[in-house]
Amino acid sequence: MSRISRREFAKRLSAAMGSAAAFFSADLPAWARGREAAFPGSPMQKNAGKRPIMISSANGYHFGGMRVGYEKLAAGADTLDAAIACVNMNETNPDDMSVGYGGLPDENGVVQLDSCVMHGPTMQCGAVGAIENVKTPSLVAKAIMDNTDEIFFVGRGATEFAKSMGFEMVDLLTDRARRAWVLWRETRSLYDSWGAGLDSPDYEKMQEMKKRGPDFAYFVQKKAAELGIPEDEREVAVNAVLHPPHGTINCQALNAKGEISGVTTTSGLAWKIPGRVGDSPIIGAGNYVDGEVGAGGSTGRGEENIRVAGGHTLVELMRQGKTPMEACLETLRRVQHFFKAYPERLKKVEIQFYALRVDGAYAAATLWGPRPGQKPAQFAVNDGTNRLEDMAYLLKWDG
Repeated sequence: MSRISRREFAKRLSAAMGSAAAFFSADLPAWARGREAAFPGSPMQKNAGKRPIMISSANGYHFGGMRVGYEKLAAGADTLDAAIACVNMNETNPDDMSVGYGGLPDENGVVQLDSCVMHGPTMQCGAVGAIENVKTPSLVAKAIMDNTDEIFFVGRGATEFAKSMGFEMVDLLTDRARRAWVLWRETRSLYDSWGAGLDSPDYEKMQEMKKRGPDFAYFVQKKAAELGIPEDEREVAVNAVLHPPHGTINCQALNAKGEISGVTTTSGLAWKIPGRVGDSPIIGAGNYVDGEVGAGGSTGRGEENIRVAGGHTLVELMRQGKTPMEACLETLRRVQHFFKAYPERLKKVEIQFYALRVDGAYAAATLWGPRPGQKPAQFAVNDGTNRLEDMAYLLKWDG
């Protein structure tokens, strides 16, 4: 695909915005056509948004990051510094067990963190994977960007670099996360990463071999009580065993001048095989920014996002004239495409995409809509009003 000039991009963007209604009716899922009101407050009802603006996964709202980051952004801070300030609130808070300090460990009980940053005004970037003993991998990624001619440090080398730059070395495994890990280790359920993968012809056979019976959830609950896990932690620990989380935070920041940056950071999939790194630190997957177009990022199952290079795909679709909403939905369709041979397995995939365009238009979408009786998935927005909005979605549950 040939690169287009800034002038040509502006021309196409203007044309796309002028015919947004036609795009919506053509590119929305069949069930949603003509139902733009299904996503109130989203760019499906407006061509552009306010500036400055930040968007993030919902945990950016729940842990206060969007408030802190937006205050910096509105006061004139660099867009990347504002986005990092947002995610630092998650990285340093032990109550967010999917990001930074307090994150759930790998099979060996070791917490390893991943992050990448990208600065739209200069197109610089930096990343760390499987770093240990540092609460704020996003800041280490930025230090790589600022102080080296390289981009991606991993494992021991990443940790040693952080130490050389003066980052405090700490034990990332909190007591709460350790207790949840001990429960997982004691039960060793079928909910681990060993055996044939979700995209393998042998997946169903392997899962049948690993099943522990219909009473397994009760067994895990009973074991949690036997291990002395406090009652106020028990539900979280049990759910982490039954449904290993792969939570993350992606944050994108756009200032009044149209400068944009993004960051993604995570502790990765709970109970992962040691050495596993997901999409979050991969430039072009977990996070991507083009200062002339916009930013894209993801949370959820990293393996699927890596396969579609989600962050880069989102930005390239917007470059071609797609709205942020269309870009998110089209990228989800590419995930769906990988499961054409095993469509039922797609129900096991949880993934979200986030897109912010340089004119302030934004969107977020998840693969699956809410199950019957459940509330829609949400994401965080702050354009002077700090709030949660419902995500769009590609597929509906059939019961």
